[in-house]
Amino acid sequence: MATNAALKNQIANKQEGTKQVSAQSLGLKALLNTPTMQKKFEQVLDKKAPQFMSSLLNLYNGDPNIQAAEPMSIISSAMVAASLDLPVDKNLGYAWIVPFYDSKKGHKAAQFQLGYKGYIQLALRTGQYKAINVIAVREGELKKWNRLTEEIELDLEGATSDKVVGYCGYFKLINGFEKTVYWTKDEIEAHRIRHNKMKDKKALNNVWKSDYDAMAMKTVIRNMLGKWGILSVEMQTAVTEDERETHDITDEVDDEPEVIDYHPEPEEKKEEVGPDPQPETENEKQSVKEMKDNEFPF
Repeated sequence: MATNAALKNQIANKQEGTKQVSAQSLGLKALLNTPTMQKKFEQVLDKKAPQFMSSLLNLYNGDPNIQAAEPMSIISSAMVAASLDLPVDKNLGYAWIVPFYDSKKGHKAAQFQLGYKGYIQLALRTGQYKAINVIAVREGELKKWNRLTEEIELDLEGATSDKVVGYCGYFKLINGFEKTVYWTKDEIEAHRIRHNKMKDKKALNNVWKSDYDAMAMKTVIRNMLGKWGILSVEMQTAVTEDERETHDITDEVDDEPEVIDYHPEPEEKKEEVGPDPQPETENEKQSVKEMKDNEFPF
């Protein structure tokens, strides 16, 4: 039977192992290991949460640009993808976590962006689409395009080079309604330049630089679905979140530091050292209150 002294020691040890720290002061790995964050992802993804969090950490470890972004903004972006049940592996092309430089705050922050495959996936989940696709059209493949009647004639075996001249999107609903759209490369470029937030409007940045075709196809399919498609509540949410990329990043990052319970991993022979030393960093000194669920940015 446990004595009162033993119970007091257990309570004291538990309290010593739990610290309240600013979320901004922790790295991504430490944040993902906190009970608060694990609970948040489990509420959204249930049993798939560990796999999703592991893929997020792999993405982070493999991309120096994302590593430079503020950790809580990465978590917030990942939570949007999690709520849509889309993977964040950039090689899959469903959703991206993209870092932007916040000149006002002097650091990078991450934003969620939906890929063209993500749009297709969300459309198929509605059960209203019989077929949906978007492709790059190469030189020699386009034979005829009527903008008014939307009649298009393609010879997908007739490419004369690998040069992309345009992008074609198509969907057909189960009720028989169908839509075809075609954007020339020049139209895509005009759209990209118009929405480019960089000083040099013609400069390629982020995913436009690493995967131009993917972003061009996303532009076509988002415009097509937004104008003529059937949008579920889930798709409307995705479109809203994706359109946030056109805003300045300074509007997306909270000034207030998040404070959460943190259980640091025990160091060797820590119990022989005595009580934990007083916090030495400014970030640790900011840990003054409990983190409540409604204080997270998601």
